[in-house]
Amino acid sequence: MTVLLFGVTKDIVGSPSLSIPTANARGKQFPKTVKELRQFLGTTYPKLNELSSLAIAVNNNYAHDEAEINSYDEIALIPPVSGG
Repeated sequence: MTVLLFGVTKDIVGSPSLSIPTANARGKQFPKTVKELRQFLGTTYPKLNELSSLAIAVNNNYAHDEAEINSYDEIALIPPVSGG
């Protein structure tokens, strides 16, 4: 599963994208919902938890925590945006 990163999320992770395996050698399944992905990323990259808001888009649409995700979906982390 590939996650696209923008803004401060790219700075935190240190890359414009992140590859997350969908299962490991022991058969443990990785994130299947947006909520599970958010928890996985927060554990792996604790600084993401410090952001005031973090939206997740699946296939170019903002997704709620209950939304299911698949390995072939286009997933993007959308950090908080400020401007003037």
